Amino acid sequence: MDVVGILRQYGIRPSKGLGQNFLISERVLERIVASAELGLGDVVLEVGPGLGLMTRRLAEACRGVVAVELDGRMVAILAERLGDLGNVHVVEADILSVDPAETVAACLGLGAAPAYKVVANLPYYITSAALRHLLEGSQRPALMTVMVQLEVAGRLVAAPGDLSVLAVSVQVYGQPEIVARVPAGAFYPAPKVDSAVVRVRVYDEPLVPAGLRERFFRVVRAGFGQKRKQLANSLGAGLALGRAAAAAALGGAGIDPSRRAQTLSVAEWLRLTEVLGEG
Repeated sequence: MDVVGILRQYGIRPSKGLGQNFLISERVLERIVASAELGLGDVVLEVGPGLGLMTRRLAEACRGVVAVELDGRMVAILAERLGDLGNVHVVEADILSVDPAETVAACLGLGAAPAYKVVANLPYYITSAALRHLLEGSQRPALMTVMVQLEVAGRLVAAPGDLSVLAVSVQVYGQPEIVARVPAGAFYPAPKVDSAVVRVRVYDEPLVPAGLRERFFRVVRAGFGQKRKQLANSLGAGLALGRAAAAAALGGAGIDPSRRAQTLSVAEWLRLTEVLGEG
């Protein structure tokens, strides 16, 4: 994988502003492709294809790849280097500005997107927003395999006791697992921190019903708004309920008002949301 040579060939320097760190490890690339569990009938939405080295591997293993790339310089390189592949569709866009499923459907010439999988080397600065965007779209992917900061990976797979808003936001929609740790030296230029490959097996139906989801996340954000405080205090302030009313709602949901936000499971947050909705 002569990433440096290809960049020099085209006279391109990685953009710090776009958070570009190119994977240069063949072993890690193979691990990512394997983790995506692709079959010849699968469709892949790849976010941040860069120079297209992984794109080619994905295209060889599935029915088609829709590669969304923000950097116009990379789009030109992808068109040249992947022009021999009839099942690759390159889209120049910010993934946060397009509907993932609609983009897949449009590229394939279909009225609706088929079941699709996501493979992404996410720039660190959009990781949280991109994960939420992909999981909250009009049609969720069946499986996501993403490269993220190691610290973020740990937060994604955390259990009650160490949960965060990000963890809850992902675990509502699927089960995340770390499949590989990736050292900084596997990238060019090398970032300051290690990374990890995380696979999210997306549920057929989210753990929170659609009609409750907006209220659910409002309650979760309020609870984590002052996460060092007891839930009765943080919810009372964040939802403008007052401590007494918040404590009563927590009690009604079978939750000790003295607990802190990071200790609640998704099921407990849902139960609390239902109780608050009844008041």
